[in-house]
Amino acid sequence: MNALVLPAIGQPLAWQNNYPDPVPVRGEVVVEVKAAALNSRDVWISKGQYAGIKLPCILGSDGAGLLDSRPVLLNPSMKWGKNARFQGPEYEILGMPRNGTFAEQVAVPRRQVYAMPEHLSFEQAAALPLAGLTAWRTLVTRCRIRAGEKVFITGIGGGVALMAMQIALAMRATVWVSSGSVEKINRAINLGAAGGVNYKDPDWAKQLKSIAGGFDVVVDSGGGDGFANLPGICNPGARIGMYGGTAGKINGLSPQILFWKQISILGSTMGHSGEFGAMLRFVAQHRILPLVDGARPMSEAQRAFDWMDSGAQFGKVVLTLQ
Repeated sequence: MNALVLPAIGQPLAWQNNYPDPVPVRGEVVVEVKAAALNSRDVWISKGQYAGIKLPCILGSDGAGLLDSRPVLLNPSMKWGKNARFQGPEYEILGMPRNGTFAEQVAVPRRQVYAMPEHLSFEQAAALPLAGLTAWRTLVTRCRIRAGEKVFITGIGGGVALMAMQIALAMRATVWVSSGSVEKINRAINLGAAGGVNYKDPDWAKQLKSIAGGFDVVVDSGGGDGFANLPGICNPGARIGMYGGTAGKINGLSPQILFWKQISILGSTMGHSGEFGAMLRFVAQHRILPLVDGARPMSEAQRAFDWMDSGAQFGKVVLTLQ
């Protein structure tokens, strides 16, 4: 089969046309991949900035395709464990160490395969699983979002942030966003956000509090120095959900504001199969369309990786094999 292989750290992705077909073991099936989406995880692995890297490997956590001629998508969250509150020691994400979706075929446990929502294309379906599951667990399971609440989402433009915005809007919340790009903020407003601020402005938190007031839920993937501003824009009893830390360690956070406002800081990573199924049903019910920044042939994947690494995308970058 054709496959996109990462041979070693620091080496370019290799498009191989003679890679061995996957051989399923008991309980597994082979899915014919039609589209696969990139995640930050794939970029970090290719740079050697991820724990437990085992190479060579076929990356790719997100995928949609055909199983017995039926359109399906894959749940990339594997071996969650017995406790729904947190993942167990054997937890892994599809696409390293197990070969992932950047290939014509992928072998996965049958329980990881779900019927594709009928209103989605293969490209849209491929953009959904990891981002949708991460956003769902952060907003619904951890932060327990409710209709009518005000939500602030940082770093709009990434796949999880956009899915969080779409889910929150479908739940009848009011959503505000931040970005370092005015264009991305305006695009989010066109999709239903109430407004946004540019986090490159030194007084962005003051601006936001002035125009929007306080927030009941905050969704953040950055951490870093900017995180210390988040409790100040929170209402009493607010929940801050964190699913990433791209900006690094948090400095300057005052504990007094946390306990006086009764604010909860909630870490969240991916999710279990029950959450994945609930997310899919919600997406189908509300006919949510995951945003695809662009679709490129998988043989041109290095250009797609470079584009995603630049941070310029708005939505998911998708590779196709149709």
